[in-house]
Amino acid sequence: MAQVLEFRLPDLGEGLTEAEIVRWLVQVGDVVAIDQPVVEVETAKAMVEVPCPYGGVVTARFGEQGSELPVGAPLLTVAVGAPAADPRTAPSTPAPEPEGSGNVLVGYGTTAPPARRRRVRPDAPTGAAGPNPGAAAPGTAADGTVADTGSSAGASGGSAAGAGSSAGASGGSAAGAGSSAAASDSVSPVDGRAVPVDGRAVVGAGTGAGSAVRGAGGGVDGPVAVISPLVRRLARENGLDLRGLAGSGRDGLILRADVERALGGTPPSARAAAPAPADATAPVAAGAAGPGATRVPLKGVRGAVADKLVRSRREIPDATCWVDADATELLRARAAMNAAGGPKISLLAVLARICVAALARFPELNSTVDTAAREVVLLPQVHLGFAAQTERGLVVPVVRDAHTRDAESLSAEFARLTEAGRSGRLTPGDLTGGTFTLNNYGVFGVDGSTPIVNHPEAAMLGVGRIVPKPWVHEGELAVRQVVQLSLTFDHRVCDGGTAGGFLRYVADCVEQPAVLLRTL
Repeated sequence: MAQVLEFRLPDLGEGLTEAEIVRWLVQVGDVVAIDQPVVEVETAKAMVEVPCPYGGVVTARFGEQGSELPVGAPLLTVAVGAPAADPRTAPSTPAPEPEGSGNVLVGYGTTAPPARRRRVRPDAPTGAAGPNPGAAAPGTAADGTVADTGSSAGASGGSAAGAGSSAGASGGSAAGAGSSAAASDSVSPVDGRAVPVDGRAVVGAGTGAGSAVRGAGGGVDGPVAVISPLVRRLARENGLDLRGLAGSGRDGLILRADVERALGGTPPSARAAAPAPADATAPVAAGAAGPGATRVPLKGVRGAVADKLVRSRREIPDATCWVDADATELLRARAAMNAAGGPKISLLAVLARICVAALARFPELNSTVDTAAREVVLLPQVHLGFAAQTERGLVVPVVRDAHTRDAESLSAEFARLTEAGRSGRLTPGDLTGGTFTLNNYGVFGVDGSTPIVNHPEAAMLGVGRIVPKPWVHEGELAVRQVVQLSLTFDHRVCDGGTAGGFLRYVADCVEQPAVLLRTL
């Protein structure tokens, strides 16, 4: 007979924790094949089509277009296998278990269905897993069923693991001697919406066996009552241990306000005594907005950019230096290269080649800071990011191994990534891993800027527009093509002398492209 399998939003890689549904590609009742794309989602880095690892009939969808789902939340359910047969004519051999393709996305794979469970007699002894009298016996689920030995089981009511095994439950779990209990990603309906519950979350008015027990010191023995991935990320980025927090939400749920109070130095006693807010999603300053004000959610690419810029300003002590340069000879050299035939060389590619040569001379600017070890890590490869404005907002695609590419190769890669950005086809891998960023804000018709460093990089070179200006050339006043260059850098990795030397070398190459011949 058919078996209904649940397909959850997979791990999309690169530390992404949620995605927004852009467009459903299937309807309830449609027949899907293994690895067929079923939904298009937008993450903080790109839009991707998510393939389903099961083949069968779609029986339900979770979430409407425009809604956000965290990783692990159900996307849809699929009925897999043949229709139910007449029990009088059905063969005695069991039907083969459905298999997934295992090829969903980065960091995610399908597994076998949940372990089979068998009934136990009501009078069977259950024992006790610990001091909690409500906990189920080792190997016995709270609803009176037992998971097969050696398997990892998931139950909707609750489950327990025997010695050496692990179990997942949404309501609660208890571990036997020598075992560890880990709650698997599950969902609880809240106002008709699917809310993920992982090993650190406790949801609902009631508590099951193995729920978090708070000690006298305010700590937690077991799962931590937090369901929001943003709250977990905020605590993780600031080194805050959530097990020591007493949540002000319903049933002790830890809210973002609790974490912010803890980071602000509010005493734990004051946090525990704080009343639960009437509406956790209410705006902080509702009266500050006048009539007719429009609120735009900070989510997707815009939200990711906002988070990164704030983190950069908070963590990086940046400084900026700038210089004007005569780009007349650079433009002539580019025109000569393009007149020789072959693929056209973009101005951005020529500037990128100059950047790579400058980074070879000043490697401190192609680095990152390991704050935990208090070390500056000099990076051997140059993965050059460049800022590009698209309909989805500002993105920074990355040209891998820019130090190994010539001007033609750089031009081709810039063109490919720019087109992919405009069409929304950039992958998370195209947008991460940069070591230095080139920002050509001159395309917006401005001369200068003080760009914010693209965390966790150490520097960013900004290039303004090239315009004719009066300039002293060879002792005489002349009209030349002038550009302003600015360098924003992390002052932890170098002093002003290094940053000034880098920028001066770039300016010299712009004014006299023949300088590059010494390093080619």
